[in-house]
Amino acid sequence: MREDLTAAASHGVAGTLGAPDPEDDRSAAPPPPRRRRGPGVLLGCATALLGSLCFLVAGAALGPFLLWPRTRPDALRVLMAGARRLAALERLRRAVFFGDRFPEHYTASDRKILRYLAVRCCSGLLCAVVTGLLGFGAVLAGLLVLGVARGSIGWDDLLTQVVLGGVLLFLDVQGLYSLAALDARTARECFGPSERELLRQRIDELAASRAAVVRAVDAERRRIERDLHDGVQQRLVALAMLLGRARRSRDPERADALLRQAHEESQGVLTELREVAWRVYPSALDSLGLKEALGGVAARCGIPLRVDFQVGAPLPEPVETAAYFVVSEAVTNAAKHSSATAMEVRVALTGARLTVRVEDNGEGGADPAGSGLAGLRDRVAALDGVLHIDSPLGGPTTISAELPCA
Repeated sequence: MREDLTAAASHGVAGTLGAPDPEDDRSAAPPPPRRRRGPGVLLGCATALLGSLCFLVAGAALGPFLLWPRTRPDALRVLMAGARRLAALERLRRAVFFGDRFPEHYTASDRKILRYLAVRCCSGLLCAVVTGLLGFGAVLAGLLVLGVARGSIGWDDLLTQVVLGGVLLFLDVQGLYSLAALDARTARECFGPSERELLRQRIDELAASRAAVVRAVDAERRRIERDLHDGVQQRLVALAMLLGRARRSRDPERADALLRQAHEESQGVLTELREVAWRVYPSALDSLGLKEALGGVAARCGIPLRVDFQVGAPLPEPVETAAYFVVSEAVTNAAKHSSATAMEVRVALTGARLTVRVEDNGEGGADPAGSGLAGLRDRVAALDGVLHIDSPLGGPTTISAELPCA
């Protein structure tokens, strides 16, 4: 069991660090038309000039108040009110002309806003200078063509001007690309979580996932010990007592009856041992696959269970194991507590994500914080999956898990 959960956790770590976040709208937004980017760059030059002027005016007006400790909080509040308006204007410009999509719930700190506007003003003014040089070069190129047409420029001067102009054009265009990349990177750093924040968040998630794996392992150990102690061990004690009574009996008929009873008890012990072993890890997953293992769950379920299996590709072993235990635990809980009369299980593979959905028509009211469902949530979270539980009073109860397979 420890090996299975550890493999699941390592699979989740490897699969998520390089995967795009499905909740990040920036990765899903379609790229804007390229004709919008030129006006966006020119508008960025204008907003950089506006921001520089605002900083100069605010610095001159609020400078003394920022230096005095008693008035510093109020001065900072006024400064940040204007800075956030400028940042909102820049965010709107990036969204309209460049198609950037930033998290709506994210709020940048004051220091982040000020650092972004300082970089934006410098890069925007530099971009204005580079754009002006590009326009000036275009004018010179037009004059060069006019001089060639009039015959006032010789071939030697023409070749020199073309080589020099080509080098300057290359440097100018590369400068514009670099400034555009800097603008996009600083906007992502300001209006969304930075790489350091994402790394810290990922470290926290991995620490929580590791703790969840440890909890799941301990819970499995306690459940196995409880099943063996309260079930199999007690029945083996009863079997030993029957055999001892049969051995000491002087009456052959009573000894035969005790032996028959002991034989029936041994059959029951074997059946319970198979059930315990199946709950620990079903061997059918390795030999027959997830579909046949779920068929075994349906065969042993005391409630009519319909399985809809729509998976046309092989699944990773940790994903198969997690999907099986989601179905098995949900079916067991429904059979014990929900008073359901029918259940349906649907397993579907969509792209690189496996969806497992278990629904029953019982009374509802399942506790998501219960040990069984909490263990399922930890097992699914170890694979960077998500478990949803919908169980209103009166039913129905729906448990769905989304497991990444990449």
